[in-house]
Amino acid sequence: MLFLSKMSQNLSDKEHKKAREAIMVHVREVVPYALMVAVASGLYLISQIFGKIEGGSLSYFQTLLSIKAFLGIWLGIRGINQKLFKINPWVFKSHFFPFSLVVIIILLSQFMYLR
Repeated sequence: MLFLSKMSQNLSDKEHKKAREAIMVHVREVVPYALMVAVASGLYLISQIFGKIEGGSLSYFQTLLSIKAFLGIWLGIRGINQKLFKINPWVFKSHFFPFSLVVIIILLSQFMYLR
């Protein structure tokens, strides 16, 4: 999607809008299914690596993994509702918020192994 912003430098407004919509039609078809696959595989991986809760509290790793799982599941539920049930819950005016959640999930993935 980042390259779409650069396309406007070479295309007229009308051409840019037409090209953007042509690409977005396909993106809207693929992304919700990709989210569902990511959530399903993430849930499986959590079941394999979460580990036992010892000492009555979560470890640093388990805490970050739980936050990451919550954000991923939230995005997955949104994708499932949108694609399978044809409802568009939690409508966003832009993709900044969902994109931010994905960036946070990636960062959490990196920080989980620091300690």
